[in-house]
Amino acid sequence: MDIRLLSTDEDYQEALAEIERLWDVESGTPGEAKLELLAMLVHNYERSHEPLPTLDPIEAIKFRMDQQGLTRKDLLPVFGTTARVSEVLNGKRALTLEMIRKLHDKFAIPLESLIAPAASAKKKRAHSNKKRPHGNRATLRRSAAHA
Repeated sequence: MDIRLLSTDEDYQEALAEIERLWDVESGTPGEAKLELLAMLVHNYERSHEPLPTLDPIEAIKFRMDQQGLTRKDLLPVFGTTARVSEVLNGKRALTLEMIRKLHDKFAIPLESLIAPAASAKKKRAHSNKKRPHGNRATLRRSAAHA
């Protein structure tokens, strides 16, 4: 296979097949360099054709905690109290700009991950956008009582 930029799905599939063939190549050989170069080309192709999904901010925090072996107690300098740590991690409280800055500075969590809407906020918005049948609860109770 000639090494070139991957511009089609066919190029991409060909590169994947070549990577599989070279997978067990010996370290320090020309095959290793070719494998590394093909892996970079495949990575670039995948990123440009299938961007990574945005991570939920709470999941980003939990992922970093898991990666670094952090506990909720380690988050106190960011959130201030154990109650606030719990509220944020359970999706009951939104991150503030100050919290986002501290999380980014202290734990190197990408800002893009921290500013995305939390999954719990997305669910609340979706639920509140649903139309209620024939008015609010009080109206429905009165209607049911008179029926």
